[in-house]
Formats: sequence, C-alpha cells, structure tokens
Amino acid sequence: MTPTVGKVIILIGAAILLVGVVVYVFGDKLNWLGRLPGDIRIVGKNGGGFYFPIVTCIVVSIVLNLLIVLIRKFFG
Repeated sequence: MTPTVGKVIILIGAAILLVGVVVYVFGDKLNWLGRLPGDIRIVGKNGGGFYFPIVTCIVVSIVLNLLIVLIRKFFG
C-alpha cells in the first residue's frame, strides 16, 4: 500500500465520522429526509409494500457532487 491510499482511507473515515456526528446531533430534525415529494411508496393490502426514495437519492447525489467539486477546487 502507498501513503496515498492511507490518506484516502483517513479521509473516508473522517467523512463517515462527520456524517455520524451530524445524524447524532440533528437526527430529530432530519425526519423529512426520505419523505420528499416524488419518493415512490406502494403499500400492499396485507401490510407489505415497496418504497424507493428516488427524489431523496437525487438530492443526496447533487449535494455530494457539489461537495466533491468544492473539495477538488480548494485542495486539488
């Protein structure tokens, strides 16, 4: 392994830690996440169902892409 791989692993760990702290501190205020208009929810008659949060996935993807672009702009 090279030192570059070690740096990438440390950055990934720091990002996971940051997400964990945000969820821990603001968890009760993030109830809207996963319940956005456009998320697909099908409830069956016997209590089963299908749920796919497509709009939430799109929003999270856009935010993560913007963060990556900003990180690359300032540190790359």
